[in-house]
Amino acid sequence: MNSSHASHNFSCICNDGNEGTGTRNPQTAGATRRGFLSSLIATSTTVGLSGTLAGCQTVENIFGNAPAVKSSRIDIHHHMVPPSYAADMKRMGLGGVPRWMPQMSIDDMDKNDIATSVLALIQPGAFFKNVTTDRRIAREANEYAAQMTRDFPGRFGSFATLPLMDVEGSLREIAYAYDTLKADGIGLMTSYGDLYLGDRHFWPIWEELNRRKAVIYVHPLQADCCRNLIPGLPNSSIEYPTDTTRTIASMLFSGAAHKFPEIRWIWSHSGGTMPFLWSRFTRQVVDMKEKAKEVLPNGILKEVQKFYYDTAQGHHEGAMQALRQLVPTSQIMYGSDYPYRPGAETREGLNDRPFTQAERIAIDRGNALRLMPQLATKA
Repeated sequence: MNSSHASHNFSCICNDGNEGTGTRNPQTAGATRRGFLSSLIATSTTVGLSGTLAGCQTVENIFGNAPAVKSSRIDIHHHMVPPSYAADMKRMGLGGVPRWMPQMSIDDMDKNDIATSVLALIQPGAFFKNVTTDRRIAREANEYAAQMTRDFPGRFGSFATLPLMDVEGSLREIAYAYDTLKADGIGLMTSYGDLYLGDRHFWPIWEELNRRKAVIYVHPLQADCCRNLIPGLPNSSIEYPTDTTRTIASMLFSGAAHKFPEIRWIWSHSGGTMPFLWSRFTRQVVDMKEKAKEVLPNGILKEVQKFYYDTAQGHHEGAMQALRQLVPTSQIMYGSDYPYRPGAETREGLNDRPFTQAERIAIDRGNALRLMPQLATKA
């Protein structure tokens, strides 16, 4: 059953407290909506109705008109392509840039009962091996995402981009993204050249993000090591989920996952191939002997069960069964991969899985709100 169509049905209450009218009193809008959402969230914790929370607003903004919506899901794997970034990619002769405009996201979200999408820059993010370029791209992307959250209240959150190879630049961007732009988390790539996220080069950045108890969403990309290995097969078909697995392994076996316990990591595509390779991970722990006690003192399973995993392109039965053998439903989050995939793909895929109603509500919205409760009150 689709959680947004559960038997618990609330009328859509807009910002002025009028049911279903779409009218808005600017003097009372913010307080009324915050109070209404807070009341619903409190109710959901006792009767399991968090999947029915709905946004309802009519907003005019620089991007166009955002329609009134009634929906429940939070999509934490949703891409944006700022015009300046598309222009940079074109100028550098890089392909793979999908057609995208903000209204396209809104339209797809409305078709699939998605209340809010947390935006992240497409791959390769701010990684062009030039400090000046990477800092500029990160700043432009983060300001663009922040503008979208203002102009479409309640519809978008943001995972801020960092010029990750540049430690000093990343620390500055973290401060700006959180303290000025009010980002909801950080969005990174699985690898940067030949470095994976557990590498000690990044540890000063993790120290700051650990202090901030950051949520970090990680998206795969084409690794430098493995391009065009099979003629006629796109690199993304195999290498994207494999690169996610590599960086998870890097975090675990370097000791970074244990060293920075306050960071909440979200891995794309149901953890890539990691759930299928689990026996190889546990065997590696055995082979490491005493070293394993240093980098994984609490055991590898405990670290893996602290991570979060989105469902984009990992919603089919094999992926879900493998992932759920390792982690509880509390660690699984709704992700669409828009605009690379239509939102209907994940929605329909998860509808075909044997989740309980409570599990569907948790995946659709509840787990995201535990990590980022501010998403419920952005509108």
